[in-house]
Amino acid sequence: MTYRAAQTPWVHRRKHHALVFGSWLLWAVAATPGTAQEALYQSRQVTPAGEYTFGIEGPAVDHQGNLYVVNFGKAGTIGKLAVGATQSELFAVLPEGSVGVAIRFDREGRMFVADYKKHNILTVSPDGKQVETWFHSDEFNQPNDMTIAADGTIYASDPNWKAHDGQIWRVTKSVDGTVTGEKMAAERKMSTTNGIDLSPDGRTLYVGEADTREIWSYRIDGIRLISPRLVTRFADFDIDGLRTDTAGNLYVARILKGTIAVLTPAGKWKREIPLRAKEPTNLAFGGPDGRTVFVTQRQGGFIESFRTDRQGREYCFWACSGRK
Repeated sequence: MTYRAAQTPWVHRRKHHALVFGSWLLWAVAATPGTAQEALYQSRQVTPAGEYTFGIEGPAVDHQGNLYVVNFGKAGTIGKLAVGATQSELFAVLPEGSVGVAIRFDREGRMFVADYKKHNILTVSPDGKQVETWFHSDEFNQPNDMTIAADGTIYASDPNWKAHDGQIWRVTKSVDGTVTGEKMAAERKMSTTNGIDLSPDGRTLYVGEADTREIWSYRIDGIRLISPRLVTRFADFDIDGLRTDTAGNLYVARILKGTIAVLTPAGKWKREIPLRAKEPTNLAFGGPDGRTVFVTQRQGGFIESFRTDRQGREYCFWACSGRK
């Protein structure tokens, strides 16, 4: 079935990438005493404990290098960690009753927020003052994580925790400005759909299932998810958010174990990165060159980060030379 929502005009501006790189480089040097380059895969705490609630989630980095995270101080807010800062600040307050669980930016710099309480996907203006409904459906269980393709298509996981199953939504904008959401048909029954991201070529969708601790890949064929393949199943500990890098590797938050697992697209184990606390909920790529991974920590309510050897897929929407 198809659902429609009215389109709201959007105004945005893009800044030169060189300014972003310079600001982030100064932060990287200042934050690492005695060296201008951090060791890879060594996580450090970035913000003070207690800044965010138990619902800390949804990290995403904008085109200027600022990091945004939901539930700053109280539910229904968005916090911002500016380039060079070591403390977050309030960026936006969502409409009454709305609570964010995921944030993503498209290649034009538009911020999208999954509002699981009110069954919305929202947009937030660059100054945080305007919050509009991009798409709503009463048939959402509760939109959870999101990923955005290069053409602006949004894929959203939609778990039903009580029924122990879930689905994926595809949200698109037509030429006339109408926003349409559709439930994607899949060739297998999904469990509780949670973390989600795309392959670098945009043709494969990776979906983590919380109940089974499995990650599945699907080929995207319009509104169908075909050729399901089990990438991996973790023997223990829960999984939450996931992201891909430009090589297609998967970074998976292992909540309760306190690590980020890194897997190849085929599911081969590459490494496991220990974190500062035991309850990572999600992650995002950013930093001066797209190789800093920011992790949201439910245990302690703070943000930590580590350096990696690859740039994030979404970071390269706008910052990687030679990529369209």
